[in-house]
Amino acid sequence: MTLAVIKFGGTSVGDARAMRQSAQIVRSAVEKFDHIIVVTSAMGKSPDPRDQVKVTDTLINAARSAADGDGEFFHKAKRQLADKHLTAIDGAVDNPEDRRRIAEEIDRLLDGFETLCASVRVLGEVTPRALDAISGLGERIAARILAGALRSVGVNAESIDATEIVVTDDRFQAAAPLMDETRERTHTVLHRMLDRGVVPVVTGFIGATRTGVPTTLGRGGSDYSASIIAAAMDATDVFNYTDVNGVLSTDPRIAPDARTIDRLTAQEMSEMAYYGASVLHPMTIAPLIERNIPLRVKNTFNPDHPGTLIVHDSYIEGAHALKAVTTVREVSVITVTGRGMKGVPGIAARTFTAVARTGTSVLMFSQASAETNICLVVPRASTARVKSELQSEMAGEISRHEIDEVTSFDEASIITVVGQGISDTPGVSGRVFGALGNAGINVYAIAQGSSECSISMVVGDKVCDDAVRAVHQLTLH
Repeated sequence: MTLAVIKFGGTSVGDARAMRQSAQIVRSAVEKFDHIIVVTSAMGKSPDPRDQVKVTDTLINAARSAADGDGEFFHKAKRQLADKHLTAIDGAVDNPEDRRRIAEEIDRLLDGFETLCASVRVLGEVTPRALDAISGLGERIAARILAGALRSVGVNAESIDATEIVVTDDRFQAAAPLMDETRERTHTVLHRMLDRGVVPVVTGFIGATRTGVPTTLGRGGSDYSASIIAAAMDATDVFNYTDVNGVLSTDPRIAPDARTIDRLTAQEMSEMAYYGASVLHPMTIAPLIERNIPLRVKNTFNPDHPGTLIVHDSYIEGAHALKAVTTVREVSVITVTGRGMKGVPGIAARTFTAVARTGTSVLMFSQASAETNICLVVPRASTARVKSELQSEMAGEISRHEIDEVTSFDEASIITVVGQGISDTPGVSGRVFGALGNAGINVYAIAQGSSECSISMVVGDKVCDDAVRAVHQLTLH
């Protein structure tokens, strides 16, 4: 029994034309697999230059402006959202009665959005819980329209909110799935639909707590939703449809010679996603690994292209040592320096504890072998509060001159070179640093992941693109 989970990104459902194209992809898949489950993002921007509405951004901006006391923007946002979605219904759904019913459902959902924003304005704040309830609305609307588009091409489809099947903890804005409970609910609800010959169209990005309070999985979480559902349902295949021909070796806006990578291991893809490759949410691969479910990234608008296959082998025979270069922009290097740190136990632990109190994620970490400094790389927006917390934590050591200072280099970016051959191919690191040296680029910090399939380097913001182009040349030879 074959079961494919097919996920469509925002551009793949960005307008009526895109929805019809996605519907044709599902129709073809119905002939190849015993069962199909579709997962959708909110509508993204369409190719029409007049379309400036990014659905999720509009929802979030409306909530935040309401919290600031603005009583007009969320009404305007409701009208913009209604226009965008009603236009999509008219172009993607053929049956007049189906169009009318979906339009009524959308009116109801947008009325609820307006009421929530009005409440936020009265309270003067938007809590993470309220923001989750508002920001997940785009997927709920898109699922209904996409299901209608599928019915228009002869596919028996029904939309379903993931709040009914994906059970999460209560970390609003970045909820984690509770897989045992999710698996039980998903099996019960989705198998009932599949047994009736229905293709479920599931909302990505959202879930709900055990008590039914809506949550979200973090921005870009629809990719993650597809993997959670695939793992819960023991799918045989996952397809992630986007607007590029698979996973590229780097950002083509930086290096025009970027190419589609045929195959990646799960480790390689995880490293790329964590260090800036925007094609997949960083957590997408994790649920698939245990179940050994392959994932293929394909282009909705060029469906005949094979795309990129992501497999769970630790090694691909004959693969190139270096496959891709990714970037993380707008980071800061924070350094704790002091000769008195040498041999003192617990300094690193206290450093991380202090950073954790600020709720900041550490992207890279290194410590000099002489134990006289610790270097952390954090998002630039967190720099001030991380420095302040570290100075407070180390106040005693600073006053005794055991620690000299806590400094930051704020004009930094991370570039990461990824490839399974890094750990066992002699000379790879030398070639990477040689390429940067030949380009006249200084490296401020270095880290190699425990997976041994990536090397990350901190460079200056102004030379980041030059660094990417220099290292990317190594992936082509």
